[in-house]
Amino acid sequence: MKFNERIQNEALKHTAKLKTLQVNLGKICNLACQHCHVEASPKRTEKMSRDVMQDILDVLKKQSFSTLDITGGAPEMNEHFEWFVKEASKLVEHIIVRTNLVILQEEPYAHLATFYAQHHINLVASLPCYTEENVDKMRGRGVYDDSIAVIKHLNAFGYGTDAKLVLDFVYNPGGAFLPADQKSLEADYKRVLKEGDGIVFNHLFTITNAPIGRFYTALEYNKELEQYQNLLESHFNAATLENMMCRSQISVGYDGQLYDCDFNQMLGLNIQGARYIGEWLNEEESKRPIVFGEHCYACTAGAGSSCCGVTLS
Repeated sequence: MKFNERIQNEALKHTAKLKTLQVNLGKICNLACQHCHVEASPKRTEKMSRDVMQDILDVLKKQSFSTLDITGGAPEMNEHFEWFVKEASKLVEHIIVRTNLVILQEEPYAHLATFYAQHHINLVASLPCYTEENVDKMRGRGVYDDSIAVIKHLNAFGYGTDAKLVLDFVYNPGGAFLPADQKSLEADYKRVLKEGDGIVFNHLFTITNAPIGRFYTALEYNKELEQYQNLLESHFNAATLENMMCRSQISVGYDGQLYDCDFNQMLGLNIQGARYIGEWLNEEESKRPIVFGEHCYACTAGAGSSCCGVTLS
């Protein structure tokens, strides 16, 4: 059955109050992770211009978003990144930066750990497992050790212990299966990382891999695509629909185009209505029908999935 047909309540096919503005600063990244739906890598060149960033700042001035969620690629690799964060911090209370951690060991980005602490940035860091073997398999040799070193550095600033310095991790499954229970997995992460390296953090977000981008290619190569899509569809949970991230979040691509979510962005599925951030300045334009696709089953399987973890408590 088509995903759109699974939604019986028409109200759930539309956005609610928008709280989060998610911004993709580009597809360039120092890593090329196996599960990356953005297909980011060091070879990509797409990045957001300062003019588009200014349009985003103008929207933040006029609309009451509570959270700015900055992602990539590696968002730190955009040359306007620090200027953008500084300006945005004057306009929105809560800023998230999604970091791959290891970028903070490289020059000219190593100073950003201090920058993040100074601006009370909520870091959401990719750590797809708590074992070296699995992390290096998904993200590249040596990434686990480099990640642990950066996390210890962030802990020294107070990340994970200071209420103003929130450090969250993201878990992605390493294959064609659904994440384990988020609370149980978080407890495992905290126990293993504390015992092994003295590491502390705030929350773990489990995110179901959507069958798009590099993960889609891997599924197809391994002849697991149909099996995985069937898995998602068979675990559809209607109770997750109300809290789907597309109902309270809008996504801005590196070129200023608008999408209901980051997954739609990677598939080129624009929102209904104004297509560019510079055109989208009126509050009434934010309430609109959502563009769905079969990949949306990833967000509604089991306990649900969003950029901030499960959608059911």
